[in-house]
Amino acid sequence: MKTSKIINIGLALTLAASTLSLGGCQSAYYGAMEKVGYHKRDIMVDRVQDAKESQEEAQEQFSSALAEMQALLAFDGGDLEKAYNKAKDEYESAQAAADDVSNRIDKVEDVAEALFEEWQSEIDEISKASLRRNSTSKLKETQRSYNSLVKSMRRAEAKMPPILTAMKDNMLYLKHNLNAQAIGAIKGEFTSLQTDISSLIKEMNKSIAESNAFIKSMETAS
Repeated sequence: MKTSKIINIGLALTLAASTLSLGGCQSAYYGAMEKVGYHKRDIMVDRVQDAKESQEEAQEQFSSALAEMQALLAFDGGDLEKAYNKAKDEYESAQAAADDVSNRIDKVEDVAEALFEEWQSEIDEISKASLRRNSTSKLKETQRSYNSLVKSMRRAEAKMPPILTAMKDNMLYLKHNLNAQAIGAIKGEFTSLQTDISSLIKEMNKSIAESNAFIKSMETAS
């Protein structure tokens, strides 16, 4: 991205922020961005990219949390509380990563709704039938691709809460029973966690691949 465009976007963000602070909404943000040539389509591509990156980060964080829990369950002498605290920190980071994924997907949906509404409105203004049909066809194709992408993102997202709940249960149980016997009591759940996290990562990989394809299609069409 050229320096001038970065500066313009920065100015637009400042303008949008001031507008929003005065009781505006997302439409004010999109309007401010469009004034510097940064349209909803561009914003959508960026937000899909952000959502994809948040999923990649979540994959790493859940894997890290699993590794720390594995280290805790394999504990054999030393500072047990320190090992517990490391596992707890990784769980909390996984929770934060999951929240970020959800927020990013919400933002994708928000701009998609605005983009498709604007697109349809502009199609209605086209007087020539052939051009109107062509634009309608492109809109529907983009909507189909987008709907598939969001479903994939939401499927991966839905796999995170049960894993986080299981992790939280284990952390709370160990918090008040931090000894070898308590650790042994939760070892049976570890295999299930491994399986669930492996399934999560596979689902996220599918979503990430769809994100890359969607971004490519949007950039090629622009």
